[in-house]
Amino acid sequence: MDPLLVIANRSAGSADQESLAAALSALRRLASVELCKTSRPDELDGVLHRAGSRRIVVAGGDGSLHAVLSALYRRNELRDAVIGLLPLGTGNDFARALGIPLDPEGAARALLVGEPRPMDLILDEVGGIVVNGVHVGAGAEASLRSHGLKKRLGRIGYPIGAAQSALKPATVRVRVEVDGKVVRDLDDPVLQVAVGNGSSVGGGAELTPEAVPNDGLLDVMISRSTGPLARFLYVARLGFATHHRRDDVTYLRGREVSVSGGPFHCSADGEIYGPETHRTWRVEPGAYRMVL
Repeated sequence: MDPLLVIANRSAGSADQESLAAALSALRRLASVELCKTSRPDELDGVLHRAGSRRIVVAGGDGSLHAVLSALYRRNELRDAVIGLLPLGTGNDFARALGIPLDPEGAARALLVGEPRPMDLILDEVGGIVVNGVHVGAGAEASLRSHGLKKRLGRIGYPIGAAQSALKPATVRVRVEVDGKVVRDLDDPVLQVAVGNGSSVGGGAELTPEAVPNDGLLDVMISRSTGPLARFLYVARLGFATHHRRDDVTYLRGREVSVSGGPFHCSADGEIYGPETHRTWRVEPGAYRMVL
């Protein structure tokens, strides 16, 4: 078994520390393992600088995975990296998309027998990356409202924020282009636009339910469910991952997606930025390898 460099968040809670200890115990039965805990970007860079040819295992959630892959991308080291994931986050949406066991000890056992497989990445026009997905409109507003709640309440914070947004949803007027073709213009407001590499956000809400993280394509979901009844039915079907089949929802795939208009906020891998008036995202097929 190749040696492993496990990167964990220094500020993780006691429950996560216990889960990490169990996962490390499982890994050390068959592999040489070094654990490094970081809390700042410079610490992460220092750890990656001495990673060498070891497989890098991220012990954390989507945010931790984003931080490590982003640092490797900036260092021009992502293409040659082999990544493993021990899901210790609150949502673990990318782990769900890949079928990685959400039990860290089970994920550790899977790491020991898995094989590296190519994974896609989303790149934006300003040099940033998105690992799992990015969305605009009501979902970003829910993330914005639940940011503080998530810190205090954990996983339940997102649905509470989403419920608040459902009562007073954010709609935006945007122009959406997929592979250079206009698929939605500024005429009418939209409830939500999502660009997915993985299928779910917020701890299991399958916003782009048919997305596959290594098929070389982005899944694009545009909801025009802006009326009170339409919103209610959209949210109800979102719970069953059938919302994308509604008549007022456009669902398609492509390699590049541009959103302009607004202004709008974006939620990318759970991080909020904006307001923006134009953003473009494109897929980079096989940008790195992950053990599955």
